Formats: sequence, C-alpha cells, structure tokens
Amino acid sequence: SMLYVTQMPEGGIGGDTMFANMYLAYDMLSDRLKSLLEGMTAIHDGAIPYVGNYKHKAPEGGFPTAEHPIVVRHPETGRKLLFVNRGFTSRIVQLTSYESRCVLEMLYRMIELTPPLVCRIPWTLNSMVFWDNRCTQHHAVWDYYPLNRYGQRVTIAGQAPSA
Repeated sequence: SMLYVTQMPEGGIGGDTMFANMYLAYDMLSDRLKSLLEGMTAIHDGAIPYVGNYKHKAPEGGFPTAEHPIVVRHPETGRKLLFVNRGFTSRIVQLTSYESRCVLEMLYRMIELTPPLVCRIPWTLNSMVFWDNRCTQHHAVWDYYPLNRYGQRVTIAGQAPSA
C-alpha cells in the first residue's frame, strides 16, 4: 500500500501512523507459543471497526468476514509472520471464547507495547509512505480530533494469506 498525505491538521501536527513488523512479532514469540499458534485460524470481521468503533449501520448481508491462519508465510519471502490485529481479528476458531480472548489480548498487547516492533511516521504535507500490507500492521494515531487529515491511498490486491 501507498499513502500520500495531501492535507495536514491545522498547525501541521498530529495524525502520525504507526507500523508494526509482523515478521519480528512472530520471531519474538517463544517456541512453545509458536507451536500452539501454528495450525490455528482466526476470524477477521469487517464489522469490528465500522459497527463497533465508527457506529456505522451494517449493510444488507453484513460486513465481510474471513478465516485466516494465525501464522502465515509471506508469498514471496517464505518467512513466517503473525497474522492477527486488534482492528479486525475477532476470535480464534480452535479455542473457547474465553481462551481466544486471552490469547488474542496477549498478542495484541505484545504488538502494541513492544517498541522494537513499531516504526512511527510523523506526516508532513505531501509525504508518501509505501509498505507491504502482507507483513505489516498500521494504526493511524487520531490525536488531531476534531481537525482533519486527508490522503490518497492505493493498495494492490493480492492473494489470501496461507499457512
């Protein structure tokens, strides 16, 4: 994906984007936890951000969901990476609801609270960032409310992740 920022919040401060390296997130897990997660799948639910956070009404037929492996291989590098994120991953299929919430919360917190995983981009007008969505998570810091930041984003369609 590429994002080109065309409007910054008034004063030019705020709206940074944080990117997390999901190769490194996987590599930092213990061998025992890697073994537990390998072969498990999780549900990724488009309703989580839109209905839950933004209060959008679900469209007819609902938002799309997909089941993906928790540990996937990058199709070009062959490297393993962690494929869950707080924004869309709702549950681990092979665990009870309670176990799923606990494991996912542990993974989310590790991703969010481990500084070596994260690169923070402070935007300036007309800056552009290019990242590989297949092995990177991103989070826009919304610290400029009620001001606006706009950009143009291009994402290349790819294949579904596989274990």
